[in-house]
Amino acid sequence: MVRKIRAKLVLRLRAEGLSGRQIAAQGMSRTSVAAVIDAAVREDVGWDDIADLEEAAVYARLFPGRGEHDSVYAQPDWERMHRELARVGVTLKLLHGEYLDACRVEGSPAMGYDRFCKSYQQHVLVAGAASRVGHKAGQTVEVDWSGKTMQLTDPATGQQTRVFVFVGCLPFSRFAFVEPTLDMKQDTWLRAHVAMFDWFGGSVPRVVPDNLKTGVIKHPAEGEVVLNDAYRELAAHYSAAVLPGRVKKPKDKASVENTVGNIATWVIASLRDTQFGTLPELRAAVYQRVAAYNAEPFQKRQGSRQGVFEAEEKPLLRPLPATPFEISRWVYRRRVQKNGHVVWERNFYSVPYPHIGRGVDLRVTDTTLEVFAGDQRLTSHVLAPIGVVNEYRTHDGDLPDGPRYRQWDAARVREWAARIGVNTTTVVNRIFESVPVEEQGLDAALAVLRLTRRYSAARVEAAAGIALTSRVRSPRYAHLRPILETRQDDPDSRDAWSTPARTAEPAGYVRGADYYAGGTR
Repeated sequence: MVRKIRAKLVLRLRAEGLSGRQIAAQGMSRTSVAAVIDAAVREDVGWDDIADLEEAAVYARLFPGRGEHDSVYAQPDWERMHRELARVGVTLKLLHGEYLDACRVEGSPAMGYDRFCKSYQQHVLVAGAASRVGHKAGQTVEVDWSGKTMQLTDPATGQQTRVFVFVGCLPFSRFAFVEPTLDMKQDTWLRAHVAMFDWFGGSVPRVVPDNLKTGVIKHPAEGEVVLNDAYRELAAHYSAAVLPGRVKKPKDKASVENTVGNIATWVIASLRDTQFGTLPELRAAVYQRVAAYNAEPFQKRQGSRQGVFEAEEKPLLRPLPATPFEISRWVYRRRVQKNGHVVWERNFYSVPYPHIGRGVDLRVTDTTLEVFAGDQRLTSHVLAPIGVVNEYRTHDGDLPDGPRYRQWDAARVREWAARIGVNTTTVVNRIFESVPVEEQGLDAALAVLRLTRRYSAARVEAAAGIALTSRVRSPRYAHLRPILETRQDDPDSRDAWSTPARTAEPAGYVRGADYYAGGTR
């Protein structure tokens, strides 16, 4: 075919003095060579005129209009087709079917599916756009840790701290997010996801991570993927599904793998000579560099990551939930005590009384504590402040009516002590006086009173009296129990403890002083 003639090569060899026969010996027909030479003479084109042009441009100048023709088929609006392909569920097959229906209505000749697909790919090449066949807008985000790390430097000591880099990428627009962190623990992994969705301004239905233990417990070759509870909750909060890439298959998340490499240059390398003392300072610099990376024009297509994201992908993202996701941790099989409370970090939280004696699961966030029995949430409480201990958080509806289930407080403890005796009341009062907050003395006072479960009230009262005569200002359980165990509260026993032992008379043969003084036997 004439279109295969290498016109630029012919004119170069002609300029070097080769004849038509010699040029044809380079692998072209003599007819084609003659056609190029005649066209050059007709158009008055020499080698100097076309030396800097591309092969296609030289051919078009020598043979204008040759090979160009108008298609007999109706041409769809390829720009609209390109935009429609970004939407969920839209395929070239669907668009071709709609194109056929439109052509039938208009009575226009329609191209087949194969020519339709090839024409779309030709439009993509000419327009410099990215094909929509591989990824859909607003459908997937790929996440991973960067292998390269950064550093914080203490300005006072010069000590360096390692900083890890979390990377997220939307494959459609290649819009990126980067978050520096001090570790790669589960809570940090989840917080990085929350920050990523805030950066995007929306969420997507699919999250594609690696098979790291902070998110994926088990990914068998056959069967279901097992996620840890916290990661599963985060995905549910954002109405997303976690679909980990296959083990040792980096191409399953090729976009983020490529982004990780670019981030190493745009962020890590560009900030390598800058010292940062705090993580917020480093985070601000990283965000600035990522914004510049997203705004950088593409090399092989029109626009930038930021432009494609804002124009085509961001409108298709799902809106963020009304409340942000709270990082939580699970504690399993905590036993509900007889007083209807479960213990967490030395504080007590009420549980509905039918579950007394059973095991429950706790979901703890930064602000709340929730109690679960299987999948059923039983109750929730505001978490006690950090540093507070022995505090009771009780809902009236969790416990049945009656004095037996009254919440323990200083007044109730003193009532119990008064029923035992004056000495016991004094011991309890001194316990409450020795602590800055009365609630901190509840456990110690109850420990003293519960001695009546093993010993009689009279003996506990007597032991309290003995303890009060000692040098201990505020006797506790540890002082009363030895008195009771050794029966020092018994009057006969007290006499035995207070009466000095009589000196026993010597028995057996004993040498006298004369023997040790050197006397004779």
